[in-house]
Amino acid sequence: MNLYEQRPPIVADERTQLIGWLDLQRVLVRHKLEGLRAEDEHRAVLPESPMMTPAGLVSHMRWTEHCWFNVIFLGEPSDTNPQFRKDLPDDADMMADGVPLARLLDEFEAQYARSNEIIAAHALDDVGKQSDFAPTLRWIVIHMLEETARHVGHLDAMRELLDGQKGYY
Repeated sequence: MNLYEQRPPIVADERTQLIGWLDLQRVLVRHKLEGLRAEDEHRAVLPESPMMTPAGLVSHMRWTEHCWFNVIFLGEPSDTNPQFRKDLPDDADMMADGVPLARLLDEFEAQYARSNEIIAAHALDDVGKQSDFAPTLRWIVIHMLEETARHVGHLDAMRELLDGQKGYY
């Protein structure tokens, strides 16, 4: 895959550029993990962050997309998302022990495809349905771009520490 071709057009409307850059960061998640050894999928590389594994981070990214687009923006029930569950430990969304990375990547991609459907069906100025915190869709998309790009950077560092793989893309 030529990731340079995945960039949004340099002249386009706001929605096209925002979604284009967000989609590029999302695609980079799988790209950063291609060829990772199975024994490294659940390996933590930061001593003070035992759940910060490639698999745990992908799980977190999936649930974060669900949090912002499904729960906060659409107002869907939060009880299926571990980020909101009071009966689970903190960071339960990163607990992915025993779940194959390939499955987590597929779930992340299915979730962001759903997120893109939500974005396509609403104006960027539409406001979320959650009563206590209701940002615009634009705010959510920009936040998800920031969050996803930051986690792609984490994957860069993890990958280099796990097996020496590195690169711009």
